Amino acid sequence: MFVTIDGVKLQLAHPVEWEVAWVGQEDVMRQLLAAWLVIEERDVPMNPRLVGKPGVGKTTLAYAAAKRLGQEIFLLQATSDTRPEDLLITPVIEGEGKLKYVASPLVSAMIRGGICILDEGNRMSEKSWASMAPLLDTRRYVESIVTGLKIKADPRFRIVATMNDDASTFDLPEYIHSRLQPQILIDFPGFDEELAILKQNLPFSEDEMLEYVAEFLQHAHAGDEHYTARDGINIARYATKLIHMAKDRYGARTALHQSILHTLGEEALRYVPRT
Repeated sequence: MFVTIDGVKLQLAHPVEWEVAWVGQEDVMRQLLAAWLVIEERDVPMNPRLVGKPGVGKTTLAYAAAKRLGQEIFLLQATSDTRPEDLLITPVIEGEGKLKYVASPLVSAMIRGGICILDEGNRMSEKSWASMAPLLDTRRYVESIVTGLKIKADPRFRIVATMNDDASTFDLPEYIHSRLQPQILIDFPGFDEELAILKQNLPFSEDEMLEYVAEFLQHAHAGDEHYTARDGINIARYATKLIHMAKDRYGARTALHQSILHTLGEEALRYVPRT
C-alpha cells in the first residue's frame, strides 16, 4: 500500500490478522473500549496503557478489543533500541541511489484510521517517546524529521500501549505518563477463567489435563509465582504431544510432570496438585 502526502510517497505497513479470543475478565475489556470511545465531535479518544505481568494477555486483550471495533489493526513491537524514525518513517535504499520511505505500523494506522498496538512500550527510551508526544494529546500529529512531513491522525485512529510490570523496563517520562491514560491493570485470572483460556487454545486436549494445569497455575499464583496462562498452554500442549508420541510410556500425570519440569524448571514442581 502506498500513499502520497505533500509530494512524498510513503509505503504503508500491512495490518495484522491472527485468530485470538479474549476469554473472561470482561471488566478490563469494557475499560479499554470506554477509553477509546468518543462521545461527540469535541471529544478525543484516550490513549490507554495495559499493565501486567508478562503473559497475562495484554496484547490479546488489545487485539480482541480492536477487532470488536472492526478497524484495521497494526502492531508495533517496542524494544530498548527502538529509534524515533522506527516509530515514524524510515528511509530505505532502493535501486541505484534511490530512497523510498517506509511508514511504521504507527504512522500507517494514523493514516488509515486504524488501531495501533504499541507492544511492550516501556522498553523504549525517552528519546523515542518524545517523538510521539504531540500524537498523545489533543494535537494528534507526528512530525518526521526524515521527510519533513507533519502527519495528522485520522479521527478513527486509536492507540493502546502494553507494558510489562517487571524490572527489565524503563520508567516512563512524566509528560508521557500523563498522556497514556487510563492505566488498566490486568491480573491473573481465576480458576474458571484460566480453564476457559486453556480450552480455547487447546480444544484437542483432555478436559482432565486442562483442569490439572489450571489448578497448578492457581497454586502458583497463590505462591506469588509469575507463571501465566501462556505457561499453562505450553505445559498442556507439550504434555499432550508427549502422550501422543508414546502412549505406552506416558500416562497423563507423568506427561504433565515432565512437561512442567521442561517448561518451567524443577522449582515449579512444588505447585503440582496433590490429587
